[in-house]
Amino acid sequence: MKKYSFIVLLAIIFSNLYAQEKTGKEESPISISCDLMSRYIWRGSDFGASPCIQPGIEYRKSGFKAGAWGAYAVKFQGYQESDLYLGYTFYKEMFTVMITDYYFQNYLLNQNYFNYKKETTGHVFEASLTFNGTEKFPLSAVIATNVYGADAKKINDDGTTGENQFSTYAELTYSFKYFDAFMGANLTHVDLNKGETGYYGNYLGVVNLGITATKKIKITTDYKLPLTLSVITNPQAEKIYFVAGFSF
Repeated sequence: MKKYSFIVLLAIIFSNLYAQEKTGKEESPISISCDLMSRYIWRGSDFGASPCIQPGIEYRKSGFKAGAWGAYAVKFQGYQESDLYLGYTFYKEMFTVMITDYYFQNYLLNQNYFNYKKETTGHVFEASLTFNGTEKFPLSAVIATNVYGADAKKINDDGTTGENQFSTYAELTYSFKYFDAFMGANLTHVDLNKGETGYYGNYLGVVNLGITATKKIKITTDYKLPLTLSVITNPQAEKIYFVAGFSF
C-alpha cells in the first residue's frame, strides 16, 4: 500500500483542512485556475511543442498549501503532465519548503500512474527551498533537487546504469516595476565520457534566462483578464521562445 501513501496523505490533509473551515463570508482557502499558454516552457525546456492547457487547484491554510497542477498539450505529443505538491511557508512568509510529485505520463507506453518503482516509474519527486523575497527586496531564489524517481541516471565505470544523479536546479528572479527578470541554472555535473546525459542540461551553467511581463486586459467593469508575455532563452540548448498566455 506504500505506493498510494502520497495520494492518501493529500486526501487526508484536504479533508481535515476543509472540516476546520468556518462558516460566513470568509475568503475560501481553495483557489482554482486555468492558464491557456501558447507553449509550455519549463526551466528552459520545451514540453509538447504545442499550445497548452494548464489547470490547477490549491488549498492554503496557515502557511500550508497543497495542490494539484497539470499541463496538457493541445497538439498531442505523447507526454502530458500531472503534478501533486505539498508546501509550507514560514518566517514572515519569506521562505517556502515544498515536495512536488511530477508525473510525466507517456501515453504511447501505457504507463501505470501507481507504479513507484524507481527503475520504471514516471514520477519524479523533488524537494525545494524558496526565498520569496520582500517588498523592499524583490529578489526570489529557489533551489530544487530530484530526490527519487525518473531522474537522469549515472553511468558506472563498467557501463551499466547507476543511481540517480539527484539533478539540481537553481533560479533567481528579480521583480522590476513592469516586468520580472529570471535566470536559472543546471547545477549537476554530467560525465559525458561515460555517456551520461543531464536532466536539465549536459553542462553546468545557465539553462533558463529571460523576462516576463503581465498586463490586465479589461473585459467588464469588474473583471480584467491577465495576459502574460515571456521571452525565454536556453543558452546551453541555443534556443529562444516567445510565449503568451491568459490566466483565468
